[in-house]
Amino acid sequence: MVYDLMMQLTKEQIQNYNDNGFVLLTECFSKAEVQRMKMRLPGLFAENTPKRVLEEQGKTVRSVHGVHTTDEIFQRLSRHPQLVKPAIQLLGSEVYIYQFKINAKAAFKGDVWEWHQDYIFWRKEDGLPTPRIVNILVCLDDMNEFNGPLFFIPGSHREGMIDVMAQKTSNQSQTEEECPAWMSNFTARLKYSLNQELVGDLVSKYGTYSIKAPAGSVLLFDSNIVHASPNNISPFDRAVVIVTYNSIENIPLPVPNPRPEFLVSRYYRPVEALSEDNLLIENLILQ
Repeated sequence: MVYDLMMQLTKEQIQNYNDNGFVLLTECFSKAEVQRMKMRLPGLFAENTPKRVLEEQGKTVRSVHGVHTTDEIFQRLSRHPQLVKPAIQLLGSEVYIYQFKINAKAAFKGDVWEWHQDYIFWRKEDGLPTPRIVNILVCLDDMNEFNGPLFFIPGSHREGMIDVMAQKTSNQSQTEEECPAWMSNFTARLKYSLNQELVGDLVSKYGTYSIKAPAGSVLLFDSNIVHASPNNISPFDRAVVIVTYNSIENIPLPVPNPRPEFLVSRYYRPVEALSEDNLLIENLILQ
C-alpha cells in the first residue's frame, strides 16, 4: 500500500510494514529538496575513492558509500526527522547510522541487483546479532516500470534469514587491491544471492511487487525481505539514497577482518534529528 508520510507512522502503516516487509510513503521531499541532493551527485560520483563501486564495464558508477560523513547535504538527510523518527518507531529504541549509500542505475547502463536479503550480509560479514535494523530509501528520480525498479517478494521477511552458501564472485585475475573482499557485496554478482529455484518457490508463496514512486518518495523495508532490481535499459536515470538505521541495542559483535568504516559504521552515537526543513537551510551549523 502507498501512503503520504507523516512524521510518525500510523498503526496501519506499521502493520503494513510488519505484514509485507515494506511500506511506501509518497512525495515526502519537495522538488527543491530533491534537486539540492541531486546536485551533489556528479561531484560525488567523480571522486575516485574506495567508497565508489563501478559497474562491471568499469566506467559507470553503481554506488557510493559513506558520503554522509563528508557531504553536508547528505549528512543532513541522514538526520532528517522524516527518516529518523520512523526508524525509531519501528525499532523501538534510539538508532545510529549503520550504513549509508547512494545506488545509481544509470540510463542504458545500470546493471542488475540479484535476488537477495540484506541481513545475511550483515550477519555473516559484520557480526550483526539480530535483524533489528531498517532500510530507508529516498528516491532521487522517479522509479517506474522502465528504469530498473525495485522488486519485492512481499511477506518473504517472515521466512527469516535464508542461509545460502556464499557464491564465488571475483575474477581470479584481479588482485585484492583491485577487488577487495567486500566488493562482492555490491557487484552485479552478489556473494549471497538466492538461486532461481528458491526465488520461484518464494514467489509462488508470496507473489511479487514492483515499486513505482515519484522522486522524493520514501520506502522503508525490512532487512530480511527478498528483493532485486533488473537492468536499466531505459533513457531514464534512477538514483536512490539508502540509509540503514540500526538499534543501539543491536551493536555488531567483533569479527575478523572487519569491513571498512565507510561500509559499516562503528560510530554508535544515537542520531539526533534536525529540523524538518534542514535540507533547504543555508549555512546550517551541525553538531
